[in-house]
Amino acid sequence: MTDRSSSAGSLTRRAFVIGAGAATLAGCVSARPPSVAPQPQVPVREKRVRPPMYEALPDERFPIPAVDISRLEERFWRAEIDYDAREVPGTLIVDTPAKYLYHVRPGGRAVRYEIGVGRDGFSWAGRAIMAYRREWPRWAPPDAMVARQPELEPYSIANGGMGPGLRNPLGARALYIHKDGKDTLYRLHGTPEAWSIGKEVSSGCIRLVNQDIIHLHGSVRDGSPIVVIPDPAKRHLLAV
Repeated sequence: MTDRSSSAGSLTRRAFVIGAGAATLAGCVSARPPSVAPQPQVPVREKRVRPPMYEALPDERFPIPAVDISRLEERFWRAEIDYDAREVPGTLIVDTPAKYLYHVRPGGRAVRYEIGVGRDGFSWAGRAIMAYRREWPRWAPPDAMVARQPELEPYSIANGGMGPGLRNPLGARALYIHKDGKDTLYRLHGTPEAWSIGKEVSSGCIRLVNQDIIHLHGSVRDGSPIVVIPDPAKRHLLAV
């Protein structure tokens, strides 16, 4: 199928800038502390057959349960599509308004992933590099985040952060984004919270279900370019 995203067709004509809030990104955690508040209620949907790509991964270091596809609409499932990106193969394109991530492949193709994005005030946009990747990463909230959410103090940098595992906000894999040789504090990472995909919930970072971030981690290469398209509603991220 062919993706019709209006954002993609004008990538080469857009200017991108790092958002002023990049230095204070909240460390890739959902709007609530990990495993504290209950998940929001969602409408009951008709039963669907789970595709093999979203089955459980029992052989992972921390066994990953199957994705609850009642919370992940079929139109958002991972797919390889026709995609005229006008970017070199290997590029990662984060379409923030559409809440899709594309991994550009040769021949006018791309793998499309549905994502959750940062809520207003903790977003970033621009051109950068996916500097490196980590399996089952540790996570530590920046000091600014701890100041806002004191309940995260046990996981602070001073206390060594949170160890890897299913409760870790970075999930099974994390991709680290650098700009001009500096860490933007912006991440692409996993989450077990399928309900959060397609929404604005994280503090700045891009989240994929764990099965999707594992797939992306295995196909992307360190040093790959990344383009993050700003949301027009967040005008502080747009170039003038």
